[in-house]
Amino acid sequence: MTNEADTPKARGFFKRLRAKLNQGPAWLSTDLGELLPGRKIDGEILDELETRLITADVGTEATGRILGELRRRVARKELSDADALLKALHQAMLEILLPVEKPLALRAGVKPYVILVVGINGAGKTTTIGKLAHRLQADGKSVMLAAGDTFRAAAREQLQVWAERNKVPIITQQDGAEPAAVIFDGLQAARARGIDVLIADTAGRLHTQTHLMDELKKVKRVLARLDPGAPHEVLLVLDGTIGQNAVAQAEEFNKGLGVTGLVVTKLDGTAKGGVVLAIAERLKIPIRFVGVGEQTEDFGVFNASEFVSALLKSDPGAAHP
Repeated sequence: MTNEADTPKARGFFKRLRAKLNQGPAWLSTDLGELLPGRKIDGEILDELETRLITADVGTEATGRILGELRRRVARKELSDADALLKALHQAMLEILLPVEKPLALRAGVKPYVILVVGINGAGKTTTIGKLAHRLQADGKSVMLAAGDTFRAAAREQLQVWAERNKVPIITQQDGAEPAAVIFDGLQAARARGIDVLIADTAGRLHTQTHLMDELKKVKRVLARLDPGAPHEVLLVLDGTIGQNAVAQAEEFNKGLGVTGLVVTKLDGTAKGGVVLAIAERLKIPIRFVGVGEQTEDFGVFNASEFVSALLKSDPGAAHP
């Protein structure tokens, strides 16, 4: 993907992210100043902040790291007011997220570049595939889809809608076909047609369903017969509304498949966008994209600074480390 950190598209997405993330009576978007008017920063305030972070699904590990840093700075008398605390909070969050800010980069000389999209039902895999195809085309890449979800009713039809909308070819077989065979056919077809990127859908499955995870491993093995490097990206789509369950899902999918990138969706439907910090602290897997709605424009490259600014409703560059 091209670097779009300061393009009109990226600035537009940041506005949407800021508007949609942590809507309503959210944990920290209610001004911390309400908690702190005229008060000295002390242990009681930090305890309240800790409670808010936990409630926002930041998770115990990331919260512990953030509060540890804030408490050290309070002890050194570096945080004298609410503004200083907010800047320190912004910086502590940024330090967790910056290492996973790694946009999807197609490897030079690899064609077709195979992206295997995985996740549980309802996480937003099909929509993510459609939006990703749109972005890749905007970057000048040719795209093909492979309908590897042959079990869920209407999965193939939904993917076909996105294929038609984006005017990209799609490889399908009848319902109940062997997923590995469909995706293998997709790779052969993409190679024959000189396609740049093949995006393969897979059946949604719970991370606890061992036999279904084994099926995904089979897809990987079959692809490797044709191209030892394929899939070049295993992209896990996570529903941001499910909190710590998203962390557990990511752990299991990573253990079974070796996840190389994450997409966190539906962040407009929750006041708990802090789960992104929990995922980053626990797993250290690159976060490629985040989604805040159904429209194509609601899907953007993950930017750590802008995400923290949107989460805290703060000035995007105010607290760069």
